[in-house]
Amino acid sequence: MSKNAPACTPLRLHVPEPTGRPGQHTDFSYLHVTPAGATRRPPVDTQPAAIGDLAFALVRVLDADGNAVGPWAPQITPERLRFGLRAMLKTRIFDARMLIAQRQKKISFYMQCLGEEAISVAHALALDEGDMCFPTYRQQGLLMAREVPLVELICQLLSNQRDPLKGRQLPVLYSVRKAGFFSISGNLATQVVQAVGWGMAAAIKGDTKIASAWIGDGSTAEADFHTALVFAHVYRAPVIINVVNNQWAISTFQAIAGGEGTTFAARGIGSGIASLRVDGNDFLAVYAASRWAAERARCNLGPTLIEWVTYRAGGHSTSDDPTKYRPADDWKNFPLGDPLERLKQHLINIGAWSEEEHQSVQKELEAEVAAALKEAESYGSLADGHVHSAAEMFEDVYEEMPEHLRRQRQELGV
Repeated sequence: MSKNAPACTPLRLHVPEPTGRPGQHTDFSYLHVTPAGATRRPPVDTQPAAIGDLAFALVRVLDADGNAVGPWAPQITPERLRFGLRAMLKTRIFDARMLIAQRQKKISFYMQCLGEEAISVAHALALDEGDMCFPTYRQQGLLMAREVPLVELICQLLSNQRDPLKGRQLPVLYSVRKAGFFSISGNLATQVVQAVGWGMAAAIKGDTKIASAWIGDGSTAEADFHTALVFAHVYRAPVIINVVNNQWAISTFQAIAGGEGTTFAARGIGSGIASLRVDGNDFLAVYAASRWAAERARCNLGPTLIEWVTYRAGGHSTSDDPTKYRPADDWKNFPLGDPLERLKQHLINIGAWSEEEHQSVQKELEAEVAAALKEAESYGSLADGHVHSAAEMFEDVYEEMPEHLRRQRQELGV
């Protein structure tokens, strides 16, 4: 070492810490929230290198009073917005009722999307029929927006006789092909690679359908995510890569996955992908950004990575107690608010909703969910000791069952 070199202290490892722990108030200043309407909206055919600033700004449309402002304000009818609010309400009510059913031991496991409803519902409305979503376990709003029958979903949760997956998946890992909802994988990040491959296949076939992949902030640290970015960039795959930054993985803060000092949208820049950072609790911003990205994909302009900034209001799952690792009142203090309340206020402002209608619709949807659960339970649940036949483990694997499996089935006596 040169005698003129500065003296260095001993090396030490940096371990990111959240800005709030139980018993404290979280300092959310790390979010860097851009004022509503302040972020520019570039043309759809803009080169990725020209919009690097949008990976660090925050696309927002709804201001604090519920008014739509700025260049990202979308052209969307009040009827479409009303449908969106209903779908978000149904998602939240469904989640709450299924959580109770899990506590009653009718369901083995459940995961809510409380506080994140706008992302999946608005995104679904921005896609076309036939586009394929490769979701994680917190995008049930896609199914609500595509009006999948509730009884069908609840039967999957109950793993009963009408469960099309025959109890082979965790209850929340839905698979609904007719709704463009690819089977959810419990192996995190694999769905992004699958989505890019699906989009590449659509391009090879000369199709007009695009893919939409979903991943959480924590799972972006997985190698599959980075592999997907390379393939998406190189082959200009018609895909939207949605990174839901809800601030927490299972129990680790988003900084552990690389969100400290930069953004998850910035990862797209390094891969040559057009990238946006968007207020995920702003229904209009989600819809506008999703339409922008979908148009890019459908016009052969390549992939888009969108970081949706939101907050996981509940536990990671029914196996989790978030008060052990973060302040109990975090969601109430989150700067981007409640997505349902924000869209409700906007609709009231434009004369397309009212508090009275909101209460009426909520009661209507609560009754709809309760009735669906009652019907689904008539086909069995964990609470009544329902289990699938052991014979079913031999089915749906081979078109024609091999002889050695036939013998094993006979030995089981099923």
